[in-house]
Amino acid sequence: MSRKLLNAILFLALLGTVLLHWAVRRDITQRNREFIPEMVRSVPYDSFAPNPSTPDGKTLQVPVPGTIPRGYLPIHYQPTPEDAKRAGEELTNPYSASDGRALDRGSYLYFNFCQTCHGPIGMGDGAVVLRGFPAPPSLTAPNAMQLKDGQIFHILTYGQKNMAAYASQLSREDRWKVILYVRSLQKPAGAATTGGQP
Repeated sequence: MSRKLLNAILFLALLGTVLLHWAVRRDITQRNREFIPEMVRSVPYDSFAPNPSTPDGKTLQVPVPGTIPRGYLPIHYQPTPEDAKRAGEELTNPYSASDGRALDRGSYLYFNFCQTCHGPIGMGDGAVVLRGFPAPPSLTAPNAMQLKDGQIFHILTYGQKNMAAYASQLSREDRWKVILYVRSLQKPAGAATTGGQP
């Protein structure tokens, strides 16, 4: 490479550096040049603002019929006694009493969510009852033992009388595991399945 060519390349590189430095100078009193400004400042519509781009003129659209949010399985029951009875006839616990892990999880959840009202062994003598809250029915009473698993699932999902709904605190699987543990409390003392307080 000749010295003249090398000098020309170095001069062009130096000139390019100076021009680049001048082009990106920071002057806080001047706005920078913008290329494709639509991507910088798009005009989104507010959720409840009118929208001329949609057929009904609304920005917030109703989901397509039949769509289900990700990770959500609908429960096709209403919070009524009739649907509680129907749930008892149609729903069965997917976990068996011999599933030790499910029983242990049910025990853990019972002691975290249910014990405060129902007591450690389901007698309805929890800590809130000792402080004056109306006692819930005993889970070992004959009428509670006659409830089908689906009915108890419905009660845990929607609540009943003074009992609040626990669908937001307990997943569908966890509700079944709590029912499994409640069934273990209802067995005679000698036949109780293992699964104690964590």
